[in-house]
Amino acid sequence: MTSEQWSAAVRLLWGPPAKPARGPKRGLTLDGIALAGVGIADAEGLGGVSMQRVAAELAVTKMALYRYVPGKAELVALMVEAALPDPAELDAGLEAGAAAGAAAGGGWREQLGVWARGLYEGFRAHPWLLEATVGARVMGPRELGWMERALAALDGCGLSGAEAMDSVVLVAGHVRGIAEQERAMADGAGAGGAGAGGAGGGGGEGPDAQLAVMLGEVLRTRGDDYPALAAALGSVARQGGQDQALLYGLERILDGLGLLVERRGR
Repeated sequence: MTSEQWSAAVRLLWGPPAKPARGPKRGLTLDGIALAGVGIADAEGLGGVSMQRVAAELAVTKMALYRYVPGKAELVALMVEAALPDPAELDAGLEAGAAAGAAAGGGWREQLGVWARGLYEGFRAHPWLLEATVGARVMGPRELGWMERALAALDGCGLSGAEAMDSVVLVAGHVRGIAEQERAMADGAGAGGAGAGGAGGGGGEGPDAQLAVMLGEVLRTRGDDYPALAAALGSVARQGGQDQALLYGLERILDGLGLLVERRGR
């Protein structure tokens, strides 16, 4: 983002509702504009989004749209804010855990687990968010609310601020990595590759099962050269392809973080 784009994004995301610079009476809203962009990105990816496309979706001219949003960079910032789930929705996951016997409100581990799964579902619902939420950019209230939730979960665990931030980055990086792998598999399926499914073990073929399908022919003839790989993928096949990449990795990260929290509490 340029400095002008940065300032405009801050104003759009954090400032009071702005009136169009000039022209006829107000007929659009920033929410409506953002949701139109989200719809296009969900269907075609972020590359399909342009000011012209969004204007056409809203049945206005591109120049009319520019009176509300100065360009695509600012439009994408609004789209990210509109597409991310409300952090308050995480409370439902914690309440479900409490009903199942977990502590009310959940401890830090339960809270981070719910946070990670919620972030994953957000990426699954809007895969273009993986591309839109990297690099230096302005974050809106909802996105900062997600970061606040994760850091608040670690409050009182004895970690420094830097350690808490790094812990959140570690969990988010795992979630992002699994979601990106799943997105790549889905893109491959659209081009005639293996079918895509949930890496979190929620049904369908996960990345490990898809890898077994793609490597099946090679391993049938050269499996003796790669015995460990053949055995691992054979196990996936026997289990019906239900890999648990998201949850397995998340649990191991939280196990390690738990050891650090325990050490700090001594």
